Amino acid sequence: MSQTVDRALSILPLLAEGPADLGQVADRLGVHKSTALRLLRTLNEHGLVYRQSDQRYRLGARLFALAQEAMENLDIREIAHPHLVHLNETCGHTVHLAVYEEDEVLYIDKVDSRYPVRMYSRIGKPVAITVAAVAKLLLADLPEAERRAVADKLDYPMYTPRSTPNAPAFLRELEKVRAQGWATDLGGHEESINCVAAPVRGADGRVAAAMSVSAPNVVVTADELLTLLPLVRRTADAISGEYSGRTPAKEVTS
Repeated sequence: MSQTVDRALSILPLLAEGPADLGQVADRLGVHKSTALRLLRTLNEHGLVYRQSDQRYRLGARLFALAQEAMENLDIREIAHPHLVHLNETCGHTVHLAVYEEDEVLYIDKVDSRYPVRMYSRIGKPVAITVAAVAKLLLADLPEAERRAVADKLDYPMYTPRSTPNAPAFLRELEKVRAQGWATDLGGHEESINCVAAPVRGADGRVAAAMSVSAPNVVVTADELLTLLPLVRRTADAISGEYSGRTPAKEVTS
């Protein structure tokens, strides 16, 4: 039975390359045409493949519906949380997870630092979109026309002398972030707080969320915080692999 299931599932990536006839399916599986036909009929009955008028088979609409439903039901916070906790336990600093929704970047998870100095960020609270590292990653992934439209309608409050002053400067920063694949906020929102962030990507390669590590200058300098970038990126990649389905879920250990 396991061999039958394996063969049936092997048909799906073949048809993902484009429609194929019975002979092509049988050849790819290394089986007789009658065996391939039984498998195709079963998949067809479940809507996973569709038989065209030219007798070739393609992926069925039910497969796409299932994939869409699965993606909608994925909880990125639930997937990411153990990784965020592990990162926090490793470095000791505050860890955030954020998403872009309805023209705002929102924190959806936070693991507080283990030292007395705490950040005032809260889950569900919008971030300072023109300076926050997580916001830069999320907006940098937008198509160029959308990036420009967003940048043009934003206000640019000067929280500190290092804050982003205007739309052209913001767009230049987004281009830089897009090219390098990570972002920082080095005193742009609060002079005493630094942050480094990395993207969490979905199955389509787009940035679905952004995670960050933040710490005050009294604990670590900006340069010291930047040494954590490889660890932050590895954590984001691990979350991305699990969220996109490229890698199985693993128990997070030291």
